[in-house]
Amino acid sequence: MEQYWKWFVEVVTTKYTQFDGRAHREEYWGFFLVYFVIYLVLLLLGKTTGLSFIGLLFSLGTLLPSLAAGARRLHDTDRTGWWQLICIIPILGVIVLLVLLAQEGQAGENQYGADPRQPAA
Repeated sequence: MEQYWKWFVEVVTTKYTQFDGRAHREEYWGFFLVYFVIYLVLLLLGKTTGLSFIGLLFSLGTLLPSLAAGARRLHDTDRTGWWQLICIIPILGVIVLLVLLAQEGQAGENQYGADPRQPAA
């Protein structure tokens, strides 16, 4: 869990609006897991305290990092980050995007940069 928290903090601070480059599966899904847990806790906290806008504020504050992480994850599969717009299509779009985000990244360098799983030379 400590590694997931590290990825979340890195995405929200260092890579806040970094739409270029690549993100491997563990980095993206680790970020997403921590994001989802924090969001659920804030929703529950908002329900019990009557401050239901807390979850919305968190979502708005992490919108750009979430989009950037998704774009980098799609880059790892050699796809453009614009594929995130497929979510506009109800139900089917979300399913397609989840499949794309869950796929293994392309081995070696691609048009978006070096393989994030390989140590830097």
